[in-house]
Amino acid sequence: MALPPVPLPALERLQALLQRPGRQLLGIAGPPGTGKSGFAQALQQALGDSVLTQVVPMDGFHLANCELARRGLTHCKGAPETFDAPGFVALLQRLRHADPVVTVVAPDFRRSIEEPVAGAIAVLPATRLVIVEGNYLLLPTGEWAGVDALLDDTWYLDTEDILRQSRLITRHREFGRTATAARAWVEQTDEPNARLIATHRERARWTFRWEVP
Repeated sequence: MALPPVPLPALERLQALLQRPGRQLLGIAGPPGTGKSGFAQALQQALGDSVLTQVVPMDGFHLANCELARRGLTHCKGAPETFDAPGFVALLQRLRHADPVVTVVAPDFRRSIEEPVAGAIAVLPATRLVIVEGNYLLLPTGEWAGVDALLDDTWYLDTEDILRQSRLITRHREFGRTATAARAWVEQTDEPNARLIATHRERARWTFRWEVP
């Protein structure tokens, strides 16, 4: 499916960011279902070959299902405590301070297996822009509090709640949940997380909407 175009204000802000010397880290935050992953891809496509860009999702730091089970957290997968926040911050520090000849590898998250995959994303030495996208980039508590200082700019992607919830139900059904189970997960897990994330939206340096079906 073709991605909608990136809004002109976003492109202008991105170009201003890229006027700065060295590698830039751009954070895209927002509640579940806002389209952060798609928007990050759209930005990457908009830049094309003009700027070497890599997307690094926070979701790569999901705790593995076996560790969630060990900690008794399977029922709230996706909440802040179900991620390796210290590991995520450590990766951002490496991306920020990497030796100019070193390739930094990052984990990814595969929805097909609902598990993180280590070493799946390579950030090459020549990468000028790293787009970091995830739910909790603006959370001011615990290890998450160190994230914002490691990013050069942070954007909050806003979406109508009804549309966002509809996307989440569709996503959960695509990956095996029944309609009833999908709605229950959105109401009991995704929405409490969304409300927490929205509480800290003012910490973003820019807020905008991206119109996508």
